[in-house]
Amino acid sequence: MMVGSALSNQLGAATGALAFPAIGPAGVVAVRQWVAAVVLLAAGRPRVRRFTWRQWWPVLLLALVFATMNLTLYTAVDRVGLGLAVTLEFLGPLTLALAVSRRRTDLACALAAGAGVVCLLRPKPTTDYLGLGLGLAAAACWAAYILLNRVIGARIPGAEGPGAAAAISGLLYVPVGVLVFARHPLTAHALACAAAAGVLSSGVPFLVDMLTLRKVPTRFFGVFMSVHPVMAVVVGWVVLGQRLPPADWLAIAAIVAANTVSALASSQ
Repeated sequence: MMVGSALSNQLGAATGALAFPAIGPAGVVAVRQWVAAVVLLAAGRPRVRRFTWRQWWPVLLLALVFATMNLTLYTAVDRVGLGLAVTLEFLGPLTLALAVSRRRTDLACALAAGAGVVCLLRPKPTTDYLGLGLGLAAAACWAAYILLNRVIGARIPGAEGPGAAAAISGLLYVPVGVLVFARHPLTAHALACAAAAGVLSSGVPFLVDMLTLRKVPTRFFGVFMSVHPVMAVVVGWVVLGQRLPPADWLAIAAIVAANTVSALASSQ
């Protein structure tokens, strides 16, 4: 299930990227947010009338994080490729995990990850600094997503919080979708790709991960998250024809190894 969830997530991102020439990253994200809103609303069934302000404010912040994280990630995918964009986004949870630790092992992991980042961001004649910056912005959003989910999980039962946040995020993208589709008419192919991105990258992982966490320890699940950047590179290569130089492969391997060692050490 974990392999299937990771593959679904990255296939969804790659499928959404196929619609970039027609409606751009913003159009794809708008459709994805609407699909995610339907899925998470059905799963969470939030009783928003009962929410207090203490419950509402993290939900509203999570809605903004949902909206920003997906837009920055998909725009980064459009500019620097799926594998590199997802690897940069992966730095969010890794940095968060290392920041709260004082172990020597985690210091070594931080240095290894830092070396990988320096290699990925090294100046080249074709370096897209905006794309790299957007990938790092997505990483910051992912870290905020984790922190807000912890707060929401302690204050709102079940999946009601994420469901409400996804619905609000979907509403925020209504004017975005109107503006984008007014300038770039939505074709059947673009709609199918963007909707598939919503199902494969939001709906399937949410439900499968929820079932998976009932069967495997949380720490093991966290270690397995390291497969996402590697899966993104492979899917980007096979589906989108995006190839990376050997130095970037080594940098991604360093970041993945840093997360794996850190997660394994924290479970001991």
